[in-house]
Amino acid sequence: MTTANKPQDAITLLTAQHREVHAMFEKFENMTDRAKVSKKKLADEICQALIMHTTIEEEILYPAVREATEETEDMVDEAVVEHASAKDLIAQIQEMDPGDDLYDAKVKVLGELVDHHVEEEEEEMFPKMKELKLDLKALGEEMAARARELQ
Repeated sequence: MTTANKPQDAITLLTAQHREVHAMFEKFENMTDRAKVSKKKLADEICQALIMHTTIEEEILYPAVREATEETEDMVDEAVVEHASAKDLIAQIQEMDPGDDLYDAKVKVLGELVDHHVEEEEEEMFPKMKELKLDLKALGEEMAARARELQ
């Protein structure tokens, strides 16, 4: 992903990653059943992007949000559970081929799960992070550095 190169605050970084992965899911939706090789390649890219994204959130962002105040605990717990569901689907998709039963359905459900998760982060967690005056620049730099390591 190109977003890891320029310094930016945590919210800008994560929002850019959210948009990139959303665009990949849309591209997948528009592929024909005959485009098996392209579908597999794109689905694998989506999975890799999500693994990187969930890792930087879990290692860096969530602990910072959790540490800031007890009132974010439920919000972070829910996000962690959503990540677990996504990781389960990612693992299944990575083991499959586009011709397999339920392949497209699993990618579609993963996309829906991610859309829901993104909506909650952007509408609830990100405003809370601003309100708590977390050092978004430092978090962004740390997450970008970790993202580069993972790629």
